[in-house]
Amino acid sequence: MDRQPRKVKQLIRPQMVIEGAGVRLLRSFGPSRENLYDPFLLFDHFAFNDPIQGPPVGFPTHPHRGIETVTYMLEGNVRHRDSLGNMGVIGPGDVQWMTSGRGIMHEEMPQRGPDGVINGFQLWVNLPAAQKMSQPRYQEVIADSIPTLERDGMKVRVVAGEYDGVTGPVTEIAARPLYMDVTLEPDLEMQFSVSPGHSAVAYIFEGKGRFGAEGDGPEEFIEAVSMVVFDDGDQVVVQTGVDSPVRFMLMAGAPFQEPIVPYGPFVMNTQEEIQQAFIDLRNGTFVQA
Repeated sequence: MDRQPRKVKQLIRPQMVIEGAGVRLLRSFGPSRENLYDPFLLFDHFAFNDPIQGPPVGFPTHPHRGIETVTYMLEGNVRHRDSLGNMGVIGPGDVQWMTSGRGIMHEEMPQRGPDGVINGFQLWVNLPAAQKMSQPRYQEVIADSIPTLERDGMKVRVVAGEYDGVTGPVTEIAARPLYMDVTLEPDLEMQFSVSPGHSAVAYIFEGKGRFGAEGDGPEEFIEAVSMVVFDDGDQVVVQTGVDSPVRFMLMAGAPFQEPIVPYGPFVMNTQEEIQQAFIDLRNGTFVQA
């Protein structure tokens, strides 16, 4: 059966926003009722690379309900703790996949690495209505336990999903996601299988490449930093130029096709459920052991 390469449907140039206690982010998209990237709700790229250390910034204690947050570090680290007693550090190459479920309070405080740089991503993944009030849980994955496939000028770190017989350590996620960190050397063409019907995006953060089958996508190379949104199909084709490597996050997941109502750190299915989240916060019943 012939493969169906995905076409490029949209090219997003991330915009600078400020969140938390003065955290500067590059945001490709955020939660909206239109739910254009279902099951993905938000993708942020955070970097604190000013040469002089300023006042501490980060994300002081705040609530989440109805979503999963995925933190992936490249440089520096994030210290976290929450209302359930969990605490730890997410360092270079580490991943934290947090399922907030019915409710959790947590804080995330980024810190620069030895080179004075912090660099990483946060992805929000929706939960289906049947799991929005589930028990919160974490899947914390250290860098050394993330399987890496290297060959023919390609390096792929598989966090979730499966690529070429390699399966990522993050499991039991409702959206059945593919979440990979991909590096391609110059003068390559690679194909990545993606389930038909799943939403798929790629975030280019180093170098440049041509995304989509030849003649189907933009003729020009897409440079960092950019978010590519793909149309449907069963594979993503990426080409590099003779002198241009590329590194990108490839993400795909099954859409839930449910209406959503986002409000700040909450994403539920109805306005009444959002109101109930605030009632629970006021009544002290938001977090349950």
